[in-house]
Parts: sequence; C-alpha cells; structure tokens
Amino acid sequence: MRSQLVLAFVIAVGWCVAPAVLFAQGRDPIGTIVPCNGIDCGLCDFATLVQNLLNGGIIIAGTLSAILFSYGGFLYLTSAGDAAKAGRGRQVLINVVVGLIIILAGWLIVDTVMKVMLKGDFGPWNKICDLPPLDSGGRR
Repeated sequence: MRSQLVLAFVIAVGWCVAPAVLFAQGRDPIGTIVPCNGIDCGLCDFATLVQNLLNGGIIIAGTLSAILFSYGGFLYLTSAGDAAKAGRGRQVLINVVVGLIIILAGWLIVDTVMKVMLKGDFGPWNKICDLPPLDSGGRR
C-alpha cells in the first residue's frame, strides 16, 4: 500500500512539473494540437491533428513506460528473496514491454496504412498538404 502511495505521488509531481521542464526553452515538443481555428479547417488540418495526437500519445506512453519500468525494477530488486514481490516486479516489467509493443505496433499500422492509401511516394503521410496537386493523369 505504501509503495502505491509513493508511486501515485511521484506520478502526480511528474505530471505537474513535466510541462515546466519541457517548455523551459520555449519550445513546444508536439506543437499546437489543433492546427486550425475551428472555422476554416480542411483535410490538411485533419491530417495534422491526427499526427499531433499520435505524437502526443507516443510521448505520454514513453514517459509512463519509463516510470513503470523504474517501478517494476524497484520491486524486483528490493524483493529480498520474497518470491511474490519478485513475481509482481517481473509481471510489471512484462506488462510494460507488452504495452509498449502494442502502442508502437498501432502507430506503425496507422502509418503504413496511410502511406499505402496515399501511394507512399513521399515522406511522412501527414505532409500531404506540402505536395503539389495531381495532374489530369493522377501524377504529381
């Protein structure tokens, strides 16, 4: 019970302090999430919105997984021969690895599907707005 309170406290402090650390040099790591003002939004703005949400999710997942890796490692190393506590630490580590694999596989699937749908002849799929328009033959 005490370790859960400590973990909750660390997460709460990290949640409050992280924006100050990330924005310390005046840079926003993922940019503005909603790229348009809500009135004159187009397909390009929607693609940018989806990419910003994916990037934000990956940042949050990476941060939480690092915290949970630390927690699982702490449980495992401080088990002092207690098989139940060591098993709990090992299970936390396994769950974090599986969760990261699922999250990154989801991102890879979305990225691959978008590149296939957009013919994959350019870099990131969210840069569709930077491409020249198609000619009458469907070529750029």
